[in-house]
Amino acid sequence: MESRLLEYDLSGHDLIGSDGDYKHISGMNLNELWGVFWIETVKVWEIGGPIALNIMCQYGFYAITVVFCGHLGPTQLAAVTLALTVVATFCYGFMMGMGSALETLCGQAFGAGQIHMLGIYTQRSMLILLLTTFLLLPIYIFSTPILQFVGQDHDTALLVGKFTMLIIPELFSLSITIPTSKFLQAQSKVGVLAWIGFVALSLHALLLWLFIYVFDWGLTGAAISLNLVCWINALAQFGYVVFQCKDGWMGWSWSAFNDMWPFVKLSIESALMLSLEIWFPMSIVLIAGYLKDPVTAVGTLSICSTLSEWQEMFFVGINAAISVRVSNELGLGHARATKYSVYVTLFQSFLIGILCMIVVLAVRNHLAILFTDDEVLIKSVSELAQFLGLTMLLSSVHPVISGVAIGCGCQGLVAYINLGSFYAFAIPLGYVLGSVANFGVMGLWGGMIAGLALQTLLLSIVLYRIDWYKEVEQTTKRMQIWGDQDLETEKIKI
Repeated sequence: MESRLLEYDLSGHDLIGSDGDYKHISGMNLNELWGVFWIETVKVWEIGGPIALNIMCQYGFYAITVVFCGHLGPTQLAAVTLALTVVATFCYGFMMGMGSALETLCGQAFGAGQIHMLGIYTQRSMLILLLTTFLLLPIYIFSTPILQFVGQDHDTALLVGKFTMLIIPELFSLSITIPTSKFLQAQSKVGVLAWIGFVALSLHALLLWLFIYVFDWGLTGAAISLNLVCWINALAQFGYVVFQCKDGWMGWSWSAFNDMWPFVKLSIESALMLSLEIWFPMSIVLIAGYLKDPVTAVGTLSICSTLSEWQEMFFVGINAAISVRVSNELGLGHARATKYSVYVTLFQSFLIGILCMIVVLAVRNHLAILFTDDEVLIKSVSELAQFLGLTMLLSSVHPVISGVAIGCGCQGLVAYINLGSFYAFAIPLGYVLGSVANFGVMGLWGGMIAGLALQTLLLSIVLYRIDWYKEVEQTTKRMQIWGDQDLETEKIKI
């Protein structure tokens, strides 16, 4: 587990104390402080860079589908956006949240040297996520009546229903993709995730062009491409885990069925924390259907939401990286290393958020060209760009703090914060500003900004109050309870 960077610390700057943790920051000079900053920067980005690329590629499966289908017409753009941004993202967010329990458990087990438990946790998560897909399946099947019930346009809702029925196979692929991703992330084996994701996204772009524009299969072709690529991605990751990770994956085991309820409980808390966050922009797009000229409103918000979520997916990669760093260091018993890594990552994420805001404001008149040729939509997106830029700044901070929560295993508290900030405060405010006060999409997005600001404030307070030494003690207790299973006698014979 000790990296070449840590060896450099010991010989070059003497930053590590006798307990294997960093020395107290109060006893460091300027050069040593810079050494800690640089070391933690490299460690986080070695993990976070490939993870961010992989997650952006996986989200890109949805985003690039919207891009290709958007050029078929405004109605197709609105329908595919609702199908992927609302229906699929609703389910993806919950599945991703359920799988995020692995970031806590696999990361802490790896840090504690219990590598044999990673495969058990992953198998347990696969079982839980597979059952979860069946629970979510009715949302895909009955998406048309659900959207009609909440007041969406009739023709658009019918087209959404046809498309979601076609992409059901993609839903089931998540029960493999998400657990195997977390398995590899916990061990910092993230380069392969980036390559698999990049190849799959490139293949998806090629197939979309072929099926939509060459074969003229329209939305059916887009659905076929999405299903194929998502399953290729899932099987490639699973194959790598089984054949290249023998230390963590030691074969199928009956131990995967043990201690299911504590695992399910942590998975549900993780799901509520992350999905409430991912569903928030989706809810804003859904409310846009109640505004005047709903096709333009949904199109405008979908384009801005897609751009915002591209950045969000990048920071979800950083979220995963910091959760790995936190869980690994807590597993090792290094409280100060955990704390220093968190604050270094938070500082750098804020700087990236400022850069994203500047870029959006600089190119605001050209943001929508990639998605549509409609002049009305292009102008509407340009007007909303200043709000989009501020959103990107706020969105650079809270994923990092959420990642800390995952690494510590305190997802339940963050779930309550997300519920209050987004659903009790931001959405009602956005609806009032957008529909009642007639500010339109500006009002809806203004409510979202207010919710993000409140969430960021509350999460910052939580981060400030964390006792890292207490977190180390809780991690040790968790590993003692869940890390003592005998695998050799419980393997499944096939």
